[in-house]
Parts: sequence; structure tokens; C-alpha cells
Amino acid sequence: MDAERRTRANALKKIVIVEDDTFMREELTTILEKEGYSVSCLTDFRHTSRDILGEKADLVLLDINLPGMSGFEICCGVKRRSSLPVLVLTSREQLKDEVHALSLGADEYLTKPCHKDRLLARIENLLRRYEDRVRFAEVKGIRMDRQTHTVYAEGKSIVLPDNQGIIMELLLDNAEAMVTKEMLFQALWGTAEFIDENAVQVNMTRLKKSLENLGSTSMRLRVVTVRGKGYMLST
Repeated sequence: MDAERRTRANALKKIVIVEDDTFMREELTTILEKEGYSVSCLTDFRHTSRDILGEKADLVLLDINLPGMSGFEICCGVKRRSSLPVLVLTSREQLKDEVHALSLGADEYLTKPCHKDRLLARIENLLRRYEDRVRFAEVKGIRMDRQTHTVYAEGKSIVLPDNQGIIMELLLDNAEAMVTKEMLFQALWGTAEFIDENAVQVNMTRLKKSLENLGSTSMRLRVVTVRGKGYMLST
């Protein structure tokens, strides 16, 4: 991708900077805006986790040494409520700090000073990974594109009809947990009121057949009926 096309693509992405050093905050803003990113900076650190999520951003650049709540606590608060990518950018170089940040859910850890090309490469990589997480649901070798309901396994693929795709997405997102009949009714027909269960059973039978056509990997994923309650994907 050339620079002009990359800049146009980046214009759709918003990055929140959480940094109390004014010079560093302004330098980061300049670097990111030059690449076409939309940038928002937090300067009030009283409710930082809440404010980060309120920005509806695509990525957060987070310092560790902040007034009041530490970056570790902020990272933990964000990751408890969101899958928003967190790139920690800090002057703290000790391995224990990096390990601690990553254990709390941080996606990347870079130390200052950091060359801008390295920072931009890590940001681009994180955004790409995040887009994949949002677009695809994946469990044990089965990967489904949420937009097209295309399911991939063992080098094969199949496009599921809409109802089967909706069911499959629910099962993948709740792997090893039960998808209740009410969840299925809401997802398929927009209501949790009673629907003829035969309609669900027909779609479920067809989905099982579709999975069989994908081969042995999918056979390790079984759709199990929880009598009277719902279904679950057993791995």
C-alpha cells in the first residue's frame, strides 16, 4: 500500500493518547496525524478507563506513569469491558513491568524513546489484528467470517445460509457455554418470545450437515442439545 492510500485508510481509524507529558503527547499527535490517523488526547485522568471507552476509538496509546490511577489499573479496567487494542508506551524498561502489563491484557509494550517507524509498524499491526478479531469468529480450527458467513476448516470453505450463519456465530462466540433458545429466537427473529422450536431444529440439523461437509476438524466440534434449554458447541 502506497503512502497516499495508507493515509486515506488510516483516516478511518481513531487513536486515543493517554499521556500526561505535554511534549510527548504533542509529538505523538503530530506523528499520528501526519499518517492520517484521527487523534484524541486525554488530559484529565480522574476517570480514564471510562473516558477511553467513551471515545469509541480503534486503539489506545497508554503511558504507565500517570497521575492518580496507574496505567496498569487503566489497562485492566479497559480490558475488562472491551477488546480495544492497548499499546503501552512507557519509560519503564524493567521486564517485570512489561510482563505485568501483558498479563493484564495489553497487546503491545514499547519503551521510550521509541523510533516512530517502529511505533507506527506496531500500531498498524495491532489494528490489523483487531480487525480480524472483530470480523472473524474462530474456535479450534474452524474460522467464520461474520460478514459473509463463510466457514473455513482444513483448507475447505462453505458459505452458510443466513440463519445457519447466525446460529454458528452464536455457537462460536459462546463455545463451551450454552446458547439458550431465547438467544436463538432473538438473533434469528428479533424477539425472545416463543417461536415454533421446529424452525430452530430444522436450521440446527442443516448446520450440523454443513459442518460434516467441512471434514475431520469440524467433527471435533459437536453441536450438543441441552434438552429443554438450548444448544452448545462442544470442543
